Amino acid sequence: MKCIIIDDEPLAIDILVDYSLKIEMLEVVATFTNPIDAISVINSEHIDLIFCDIEMPQINGIDFINSLENRPFFIFTTAYSQYAVEGFNLNAVDYLVKPIPYHRFIKAVLRVKELVNRKQKPIEANVFSSAGETNDVQKFIFVKAEYESVKINVDDIEYIQGLKDYLKIHIANTNKAILTLMNFKEMQARLPCNQFKRVHKSYVVNVGSIKTIQRNKIVINDVRIPIGDSYKADFFSMLGL
Repeated sequence: MKCIIIDDEPLAIDILVDYSLKIEMLEVVATFTNPIDAISVINSEHIDLIFCDIEMPQINGIDFINSLENRPFFIFTTAYSQYAVEGFNLNAVDYLVKPIPYHRFIKAVLRVKELVNRKQKPIEANVFSSAGETNDVQKFIFVKAEYESVKINVDDIEYIQGLKDYLKIHIANTNKAILTLMNFKEMQARLPCNQFKRVHKSYVVNVGSIKTIQRNKIVINDVRIPIGDSYKADFFSMLGL
């Protein structure tokens, strides 16, 4: 995978270059201390991944990524954890908080590799099956509810609640929820892994819908969702907290 590194601190770039050299699947095409200088390379080369700092003097890393029309996969690397939710709203693959441990770097790169492999698979003519399967191009899934299949925009899902044999899918900007006979494993297989996270035995949340995190509670649309002890470390690690 071809990658570029953007950070206004040369030492931070050196660390990421050193990490990358230890992983055969990664090729560092270029490094930049000014994000604007990276645009020509992004437009001219086939770049699979961008490592991008957030707090930079020329332009905020989030604003820079948001300005790219054909953006590659990207991972934010920053010393500031408060941008985590905003970063995931842009569908960042991962969010690494400095100083970045090598094992977290590897985990993030493997996530990108999985996404790149999926993207390279040919898209079938029938882009979704009756079971509601989805691919990277789609922004929606179909689920069976009572006697019909209901189309749901993925970004509209705030959180999913487990109720014995059913899942209750809570939809943004509406008071209704959709009940479907399915388990969490089946549901998570259809949803973007960098956007939806299981945080409790009874809850999966859309990271982009999180309003605040209060100790062991996630607040989404004034609903407080518990964070289970066995899920806490992985969830906080995903957010760089």
